[in-house]
Amino acid sequence: MLNYNIRGENIEVTPAIREYVEKKIDKLERYFNDTPDANVHVNLKVYNDKQTKVEVTIPMPRLTLRAEERHEEMYAAIDLILDKLERQIRKHKTKVNRKFREKGNEPEFFAASVDPENGIENLDAQYDDNDDEQDMDIVRTKTFNLKPMDSEEAVLQMNMLGHSFYVYTDADSNGTNIVYKRKDGKYGLIETEA
Repeated sequence: MLNYNIRGENIEVTPAIREYVEKKIDKLERYFNDTPDANVHVNLKVYNDKQTKVEVTIPMPRLTLRAEERHEEMYAAIDLILDKLERQIRKHKTKVNRKFREKGNEPEFFAASVDPENGIENLDAQYDDNDDEQDMDIVRTKTFNLKPMDSEEAVLQMNMLGHSFYVYTDADSNGTNIVYKRKDGKYGLIETEA
């Protein structure tokens, strides 16, 4: 079951907007055998009454779907978000299916795609498998020791190295954390749980 948490910044989340978001996101259920038990976090933002931004995050047991879209019209941005989320699911489904075929097991998490006109359709065919492989190629591997430090020192190290993120061991919690530079120029922190 999908549970919706829809938040608005500089915009009131009207029943019409809520219904539109839920109707669109509910379409993702067709990609799964059982409706995933997941929380859908939707953030709607309006900037200067001209630009809207929609962010959707859906953490699930086997994958986390996340997309954001900017557009002049809120409803158009919601439509574009659905397209992005469907592409992510198809991309992940292709990889999962390939692994299951190699092992000889059938996947049960994703549903077979059905076309109402002729019965069966392979939605994965719309997605170019070769693009997926090129996007996921690991071209370099690095190994390093995680030095205990606080987040401020990690940001300094990241900037000194000219990277967009930095992995370190938090000196207080002893957990592995990540600091990263956001698109807006500010910094983010990801803390891991044991």
